[in-house]
Amino acid sequence: MWDDPRVAGLLRLLRAAMQPPPGAGRIALALVLGLSTHIIFALAVLAMIVAMFFGLSESFGTVPQPYAWAANIALIIQFPLAHSLFLTAKGSRVLARLVPGPYGATLATTTYALIASLQLLALFTLWTPSGIVWWRAEGAKFWVVCTAYAASWLILLKASFDAGAEVQSGALGWMSLMGRIAPRFPDMPTRGLFRIIRQPIYVAFALTLWTVPVWTPDQLLLAVSYTAYCLLAPRLKERRFAARYGAGFAQYRARTPYAVPRITTHDPQ
Repeated sequence: MWDDPRVAGLLRLLRAAMQPPPGAGRIALALVLGLSTHIIFALAVLAMIVAMFFGLSESFGTVPQPYAWAANIALIIQFPLAHSLFLTAKGSRVLARLVPGPYGATLATTTYALIASLQLLALFTLWTPSGIVWWRAEGAKFWVVCTAYAASWLILLKASFDAGAEVQSGALGWMSLMGRIAPRFPDMPTRGLFRIIRQPIYVAFALTLWTVPVWTPDQLLLAVSYTAYCLLAPRLKERRFAARYGAGFAQYRARTPYAVPRITTHDPQ
């Protein structure tokens, strides 16, 4: 277990952060940004779970119709747009300059997680519900759907761990700064759920969109939009992986399906 790179990387990072070299300003910056990121990240995840559980029929948005749909569509678009742009070469350079001073590049992953968390929090708290409910699970169906919904979130949690929890949570940047070490990104993920498909995070997130116990026009719009994003956006990610890992990624891509697990049959002979 301790030799598992997914665990070893986290432990190395934690040891560095728990024994920081002197530097009150650097430590304070790391702690403030790290704590802020993790709090907002937790609030964003909680908002997502609760809002989608009710099919986006409950939220704090109050934009009057017919403008509400335009506002909701803008909320949907803003997350994937910035999420993808910051992963480009130019976007990465911008991200490294968002924190003034010499630590912007080190904190880039934390800044990225903070921005993404704020975007998701805005999406799920500022959504203006249509007030229309098409279907609500009841009785045994309610418990079956809730089990599927919980399982989808657990799969997403497992996929995030397999991809590198320190990157997915934003901890890599601020803990590296705390320990005054260079951020070390995990290797190309091929373990855990990544042995089954190449994009388990996107697939798991898509599953959370479709396993809700309440269905509304709002939820359908969100589910269709973000499922399309989950299927198309990883293509850009895989271009970066192909450039970064070369033959290693080509071999991984050849043996591992994109989003649907391969069903293998064994010849009894």
